[in-house]
Amino acid sequence: MNPRRKSRLIMVTAILVGLGLATSLVMYALRSNIDLFYTPGEIIDGKGEAHAKPEPGQRLRVGGMVMPGSVKRDPQTLQVSFKLYDARGVISVSYLGILPDLFREGQGVVAQGVLQNGNLVEAKEVLAKHDEKYTPPEIEDAMKTNPKGPQSAYQPPVQGGQS
Repeated sequence: MNPRRKSRLIMVTAILVGLGLATSLVMYALRSNIDLFYTPGEIIDGKGEAHAKPEPGQRLRVGGMVMPGSVKRDPQTLQVSFKLYDARGVISVSYLGILPDLFREGQGVVAQGVLQNGNLVEAKEVLAKHDEKYTPPEIEDAMKTNPKGPQSAYQPPVQGGQS
């Protein structure tokens, strides 16, 4: 192989390796900033055909209905905990801050935060739906099978074969 051809091959190989390295670094950086949308049932049972469950420590957005009777406020701080439900499950959400004015029980909300052990989402932000005419497409698709009724709409799973 002549020297000119060899230097071109080395240069092309170096460029391809550099592009591969740059692409992998960008993908790694974006991975930590991606907020995936889940419903409570998808957090519990997994998402899609592969039933991929989010891992503790993963950033995500979760949308569902606030379970009536589940909102607990700490009188000393701005700490609020509540449960979100859909047709397939219930998860807990903990939030430190001022909730939106439209936040209330039985209302659809989206909480953005980090999944902790035990299906607890530690929210950094809570968004409440502003009226009944508009629902974000993600929540509308996720809640199609969920009746808009109160807590009685959710049937908890049977534990250990008991009935």
